[in-house]
Amino acid sequence: MADNTPVNAQITDAVTQTNVKVLGEAPAQAMGLVYQTMAHSISLSMQNAMQTQGGLQQIGNAVTSSACRMILDSTGGGMGGKGGDSTS
Repeated sequence: MADNTPVNAQITDAVTQTNVKVLGEAPAQAMGLVYQTMAHSISLSMQNAMQTQGGLQQIGNAVTSSACRMILDSTGGGMGGKGGDSTS
């Protein structure tokens, strides 16, 4: 506490206590910000993984559909038909 000031001692004590409080809370707030940033980064990477997995699922479905179409075309339609084009 400053002794030789024209300001009331209670005012200087209040300001000093406020400054100590702010400096005391700073590390906890910094770590809270770090944890929030890490959680956000992890959630973005999970969203990207989900989007990639969905895209690969669509590709897999398209490949399966094309393979089934090729099998049906090569075996005569799969229902005992003559396969190939239907104009003959």
